[in-house]
Formats: sequence, C-alpha cells, structure tokens
Amino acid sequence: MKAWGITDVGFRRRENQDSYAYEAFGAPHSIVAVVCDGMGGVNGGRLASTLAVSTYLDTLHLLAKPEMTVEQVDEMQRFCIAQANRAVFERSLEREDYRGMGTTLVSAVVSRDVAVVANVGDSRAYHIGAHGIRRVSKDHSVVAEMIASGEITPEQARTHPNRNLITRALGPDAEILCDTYVVPFAQGDSLLLCTDGVTGTARDEELLRTVRDAADGEAALALLLELVKSRGAPDNVTAVLIRNDGSEGVSAIG
Repeated sequence: MKAWGITDVGFRRRENQDSYAYEAFGAPHSIVAVVCDGMGGVNGGRLASTLAVSTYLDTLHLLAKPEMTVEQVDEMQRFCIAQANRAVFERSLEREDYRGMGTTLVSAVVSRDVAVVANVGDSRAYHIGAHGIRRVSKDHSVVAEMIASGEITPEQARTHPNRNLITRALGPDAEILCDTYVVPFAQGDSLLLCTDGVTGTARDEELLRTVRDAADGEAALALLLELVKSRGAPDNVTAVLIRNDGSEGVSAIG
C-alpha cells in the first residue's frame, strides 16, 4: 500500500487554504488520509482546514486499534469528524474575524482490501480500478441538489454561478452530519481524494487517464497539477492518491 500527496496555491488565490495529511497507522497494511478545503476569509479558511486535519488525526490516533471491523472504522471516522467539527466551531467563537469559518473534509481509512470513506462538503473521493473511475462521495452543495432534482445537468453544474456554494461544512454549527461509504479496494486499485480546485477543472475521465497512465503516484499527481495549471488553476489544488500495489508493507511517501 502506498500514498502520495500534493498541494498548490494555484494562480488566482493569495493563500492556500487547503490542508491534507496521510500516514501509515495502527493496523497492519493500513493508511489514513484526510483532505480539507477551508473557507472564511484571510484568517479563517486556513485555520479551519489545518485545525480539522490535525484534530481528525489526533482523535484517530487515540481510537485506532489493530484488526478493527469495517463497522468500527466507520464509527471511528464519524467520531473523528465530529471532534474536528467541534474544534473548528469552538475556535470560530474566539475572534470576530473567525466567525463563520469552516472547511470541507474528505477522508479515507484503507486497510488491505477495503476503504472506508467519509465526506462533508464538496471535496471528493474517487475509486479507480479495473472498470474505470467511480465517484465514491456525494457533494453537499447547491448544484448537487439541483442536479438531483433535475433542474440542471452535471455539465451545466460545472459553470453554474452557484457551483461553489456548499450545504454542509465543518465549523459553522456545533453538530455536523457526515456521509460514509465502504469501498472494496483490490490489488491495483487507487483511491483519489481531492478538493474542488481539482474537480472544478479536470473531468473524471481525465483523472482516470492521469492516474492510469503515470508510472507511479508521484508522477500522477504531478501530471494532474500540470493539467489544472494549464487551465488557469483558479483555486487551490490539493490531492492525495492511495494505491493498493500488493506490497506487504505500507509506504506513505512525501
């Protein structure tokens, strides 16, 4: 099992308000990864995303045990996200310029042949395997609701004026609801976690081609960043790639 990560401020933002982390942990052959996209002005967005990542991981370190069941991992993910939300919410009350700050979050705990994915907001998880690419997570956004109701098509959503409005985030409220997904993760499969700075610019088939054609994960993420930058990189760009290469050990690279 191997993992790689990349982040970049892009061409139009003054500050990178994305945060991410990934590491080997606890159970044998296991990797945890988390990606956040902050919001809330010059001070709030960066703080919200970094605080969410650190609180999520700190909580997971306290709870993770060898040989956890899928149900236990799912419950652990939910609690880690609840704690991250509480940390951001409480910090937002400390200063006036932190009011309303928040962050999206997408995370994955991967062990051997299964991944448990969780998300809040519109940062996404994709599974890439023998049958192509599949979006695992569902966006919590205004345009996602409009697509579901038939008001607009997915293609129209890419340029809709409300495409950046999300309906769930960590931080604005004391309690948060996350979604979780259990994903089979066979040898040769990859899991891509990324912010909307990636998905707002690159299409799903381009993500598939980039991950499949690259020599390794580091090269794939470099090509993905190059693609987004070639189209102006209007937002921060962050992605983590996890690959089940069949190796006995775990390598969190970078």
